[in-house]
Amino acid sequence: MLSKPLKPALTAAFLATSVTSPATASDLGAAIVGGVIGGVIVNEVHKNKQRQRRATTYHRAPASSATRAQNRETQVALNYFGFHSGTPDGVLGRRSRAAISQYQVHMGYPATGYLAPYERNFLVSSYSRAQIGGPPVIKAMQGPNGVRGLLHAWRDEAAGVRTAGSSYGGYGGLPSEVSQAVDEIAASSEPSGEQLLQRTGFMQLADLNGDGRNDYVLDTSVSGSSFWCGASNCSVMVFASTPQGYQRNDFLARGVTPASFACHQGTCRMADTGSDAPVQAAQQNRSTVTAFAGQESASLGGITLFDQPAPSASLTSYCSKVSLLTSSNGGFMTAASMTDPELALGEQFCLARTYAINAGETQAGKVQAVSQAQIDTQCDAFGPAVQPFLAKLGTAGSGEVMGDVQKFVLQSGMSLEQLANTAGICLFSGYRRDDMEVALGAALILTGAGQRPYAELIGHHLALGFGAPVTAERAQDWYGMAVISLEGGAAPVFAPGQPERAELIKTASAKLAGGRVQPVQASGAAALPSFSSD
Repeated sequence: MLSKPLKPALTAAFLATSVTSPATASDLGAAIVGGVIGGVIVNEVHKNKQRQRRATTYHRAPASSATRAQNRETQVALNYFGFHSGTPDGVLGRRSRAAISQYQVHMGYPATGYLAPYERNFLVSSYSRAQIGGPPVIKAMQGPNGVRGLLHAWRDEAAGVRTAGSSYGGYGGLPSEVSQAVDEIAASSEPSGEQLLQRTGFMQLADLNGDGRNDYVLDTSVSGSSFWCGASNCSVMVFASTPQGYQRNDFLARGVTPASFACHQGTCRMADTGSDAPVQAAQQNRSTVTAFAGQESASLGGITLFDQPAPSASLTSYCSKVSLLTSSNGGFMTAASMTDPELALGEQFCLARTYAINAGETQAGKVQAVSQAQIDTQCDAFGPAVQPFLAKLGTAGSGEVMGDVQKFVLQSGMSLEQLANTAGICLFSGYRRDDMEVALGAALILTGAGQRPYAELIGHHLALGFGAPVTAERAQDWYGMAVISLEGGAAPVFAPGQPERAELIKTASAKLAGGRVQPVQASGAAALPSFSSD
């Protein structure tokens, strides 16, 4: 049945053509009627489409802000791993769907263009984990697959799959603990794990604890990488067999053989070989010298790791004592009221430590799907990288050390922002665990990345002997670097509401060094840019 608006139109068309000849009227009437009917139908179709569009637009629920935020996280992670999704705008359009499909193909998932919850969680958590950095990330960036190689390595790790040569793999005939150490060394040196195992002296086997099973000695000095070596010694890993598996013991030494070590069950120590070569033993956390039952400190020749304080020296304990003294004295010392420059610097050190812990904890909280234990492990992996710099702190000026650190920054394969973020998190990790090597190394990296106020921390470590030899002159050198940057307009990173701190530190460090103001050496790599968000 024709609609009501159509009938008048047909009638008018019929009347208008009735005066013409029958044939003409018939033809013309048919044409007009066809045109009118066609026009009405077309108009109705257009109206229906417009109504459908309006209904669709009206009923389509806009994406929530939470969904858009999740989508942006997905797009950022896709872009990081080389699956280009365009500008992270929170809208998963055609380009983002294509990037998701590429990611799924790379991981062996069905290429649907739509992420299953596990696929998305793994992608985003892998991105967060990569932001922490560490040798595996640096090595992956330099490999043929780039950072995408991390996805396969971490997928296999989550699945418990161990394949030779992977970042967390195993090698035929070797215990899993030893295989992981081989991969850890290979991750920060040029040779692959297989190539390292073929090098003479890299792995030495012997029954060190007398239980009839092979124990393993890994000597990183043959890797050809400065990553694992300090000024005079390199990391040596000794794996002793136990009923529960192999226990790792870390040492700093050079020119070792199995005869250099003696083990009781899983615990090993350096044997008294009469060698003139300096030998040092370190705990897994590298912060203090390892003590063994019945062993006197004289058996190590009185040598400690980087001339660090005795094992009882704890920055956490020290700051607790400083806090009590500060309270009993009625508050922090000022430049005008200072009577003890060492205590004044100790107060500022502990204050800066608190700020560093709070800031790093905030940064670590933004790293999703990564546990604190994983963060600590990856921060520990930076330990061998900073050992050469730590070894020079007591003998070289700030300019020389900074030149070396900035070379490391430029060659790390990480952006300044990523490296600074990583170092900030590791600064928190080191101070939280009382691991001075991690904390001091993170402060060096932050300073080398252009954030010069962090040089204050290096000065504190040198002035008070935590993780570094005590030298007031070298400490004043680093204090001066921080003070000059603050006086030049750099934003304070510690106690920003106390601008008088710079003057206090300058005065206290000068008095600690005998009242003389030490000139600050120019950095050997001043061309490294320092960016500001202003």
